[in-house]
Amino acid sequence: MPKALHAQVASIIKFSWVDGPGNRFVLFLQGCNLNCLACHNPQTIPLQTPRAAEMSVDDVLAQIRQAMPYISGITVSGGEATVQAGFVLELFKAIKSAKEFEGLTTFIDSNGNAPQEIWDQLAPYTDGVMLDLKALDDQKHIELTGSSNTAVLESIKYLDSIHKLYEVRLLLVPGHNDSDKQLIDTAVWLREIDPQMRIKINAFKTHGVRALAREWPEVSEEDLARYKEIVN
Repeated sequence: MPKALHAQVASIIKFSWVDGPGNRFVLFLQGCNLNCLACHNPQTIPLQTPRAAEMSVDDVLAQIRQAMPYISGITVSGGEATVQAGFVLELFKAIKSAKEFEGLTTFIDSNGNAPQEIWDQLAPYTDGVMLDLKALDDQKHIELTGSSNTAVLESIKYLDSIHKLYEVRLLLVPGHNDSDKQLIDTAVWLREIDPQMRIKINAFKTHGVRALAREWPEVSEEDLARYKEIVN
């Protein structure tokens, strides 16, 4: 008998209204392939850490069963969910194949830094992907995350083409990626892919971020109004 697949799990929220449509069970996996300066959960970046719990698919399903009367679906987040794509695949397969979980939707919250092969594996069992775009400009993306956005942009285009892109999330940081030009360029690029694309603005806050970003300005109400006017 093959050894059960296990994942490094950072945390679980059994009931969330902010991680996809409806009330959701959210699994935060450990490990991320970006190194964002504005990360609100930097403790989830390393794949191996004593803080993480090792869980099997059956372990997670047992917790989902407890939450079943109160949830409409499951979201796998991180860290970065695709870093442990094999586990996500087996978890979603188990959910989609079991009558007891019928009706639950499966969503992924991702930074998009994954190759098409990963999305091809996950897509048949995934109802939607919520994808973060830190910056359209590649150099700015490298400054903010330590990595190019090439794979991220390709993920947005590909997931939209196979009707798996639920929304694009823009984490906007005053003075770093929120100029009028950056916002206009981003909105135009996204709308050219899909004029009806769902775009969500996430306003930068300093709570929980790394020391370097704690001195960065937070998004004001005036900033937020400007963002919405330009992007929407």
